[in-house]
Amino acid sequence: MPVITCIDDLKRLHRKRTPKMFYDYAESGSYTEQTFRENTSDFAQIRLRQKVAVDMTGRSTRSTMLGEEVAMPVALAPVGLTGMQRADGEIKAARAAAKFGVPFTLSTMSICSIEDVAAHSDAPFWFQIYTLTDDDFNKRILERARAAGCSALVITVDLQLLGQRHKDLKNGLTAPPKFTLPVLADLATKWRWGIEMLGTKRRFFGNIVGHVSGVEDPSRLSSWTAEKFDQALNWDRIQRLMEMWGGKVILKGILDAEDAEMAAKVGADAIVVSNHGGRQLDGALSSIRVLPEIVAAVGERTEVWLDSGIRSGQDVLKALALGAKGVMIGRAYIHGLGAMGEPGVTAALEVIRKELDTSMALCGERRVADLRRENLLVPKGFFEAYE
Repeated sequence: MPVITCIDDLKRLHRKRTPKMFYDYAESGSYTEQTFRENTSDFAQIRLRQKVAVDMTGRSTRSTMLGEEVAMPVALAPVGLTGMQRADGEIKAARAAAKFGVPFTLSTMSICSIEDVAAHSDAPFWFQIYTLTDDDFNKRILERARAAGCSALVITVDLQLLGQRHKDLKNGLTAPPKFTLPVLADLATKWRWGIEMLGTKRRFFGNIVGHVSGVEDPSRLSSWTAEKFDQALNWDRIQRLMEMWGGKVILKGILDAEDAEMAAKVGADAIVVSNHGGRQLDGALSSIRVLPEIVAAVGERTEVWLDSGIRSGQDVLKALALGAKGVMIGRAYIHGLGAMGEPGVTAALEVIRKELDTSMALCGERRVADLRRENLLVPKGFFEAYE
């Protein structure tokens, strides 16, 4: 097993071991990728304030998210096509999360179905749904999530239509891949991936194919999703979905303080400050730049988490110090999964926890709940740079 010191180590292995179209799917943004880049470069501008001669013993990264005890305030975000990064990828990621003690979120656009993950994981997980016009599908998939014991629903609110991702179009992204000459040439160098994929029956979108009238095979899926994403989405529609679920709800994709206030008003248990990893509105601000304004807008009415740009425990610390109660990671754990399967997801989580623990100690803090703005050094005008 290679020595893993940081998420970038896993990223390099992921790129080496996974077909190009699926690596690019994970490691790309929309249009010019400006927001995708700034999600991480803006984090890098924020520095940590070192403190010395402080008792560092008895530290703990433990916390809660939605009232659930967690080993650290980090949840695995919903990521589509996870089962194409590695065979049975969603199952492997869910198992790693359960053993580690952090939440896992299953995407509607997963390869492994809700039932697959529930049958192979020892802990309840969260389920993510898009805002679709097909209420019959919505009701049935929420019933399936309840039957599987999912403990919370994540409603993605920033994907009424897809931002264009150039790499996906150029690669001809499909699941499973179409065997064109360029794809076959690439797969010839990824033979371990291919052998694992041949050994599983889970190669299609398990939550959709066979569960929707007229979508009995992957060829119909793209047209179905294009037709069913709800471009008329409004807050009444979001509230209707929340009522259909009837349990804990997380609204993911909030970047504006007014939207955050509306999310709190409709009763969201948590909101996720997120620009979809830079994959939707290119030119939007990074999540970390808008976090303090959103925290101030909602106060204690709902938990505020941050997604987009987290690549290290230091990034987690910065988000918590600016008021987030937790974070979601996507690419960081996907790099681990693509690199080494379930042990790679565990390695990603271990890297982040160790970095968080060490950095917290050197900032003079022993509990994540004690992190605050004073632990950071922020460039002048960083949060007021745009009007």
